[in-house]
Amino acid sequence: MLYLAMQIEGTRYVLDIAKVAEILPLVSLQELPRAPRGVAGIIDYGGEPVPVIDLSMVLANRPAHRRFNTRIVMVRFAMGDDTRLLALIAERATETMRRDPSDFRDPQVQSTSPPDVWPVALDADGPVYCMDLNRLLPESIAGSLFREAVNA
Repeated sequence: MLYLAMQIEGTRYVLDIAKVAEILPLVSLQELPRAPRGVAGIIDYGGEPVPVIDLSMVLANRPAHRRFNTRIVMVRFAMGDDTRLLALIAERATETMRRDPSDFRDPQVQSTSPPDVWPVALDADGPVYCMDLNRLLPESIAGSLFREAVNA
């Protein structure tokens, strides 16, 4: 299976490429007043407001570095029976990786709050975590994302 690879604070993450709609350069965002932590703002995507999550804020408790290899990754985010576009600010999101899905194993650790601990694969360069978008954000934030983007 093909994955989009990214790296934050030296930790490697991958995302199933089938969930990726498009990868864009880092563009200017419109801020959302009183947005939950991790929600960086919205972008105009073909006339539609799309909420943007800063993965570095969610995973490393700091804003993403504005670098040449920092990208906006447009992903298909499942919300029940509906699928919506969600934008992720992802550092070092310029490469892909092929792995067998069975390489990723449960690390046998439970998280008390999102983001949950994701399945991990080990290789010569260390751990690689397989990101699960539906376990990235607390339910309260995930449920409010699109309402806030539409009302902005």
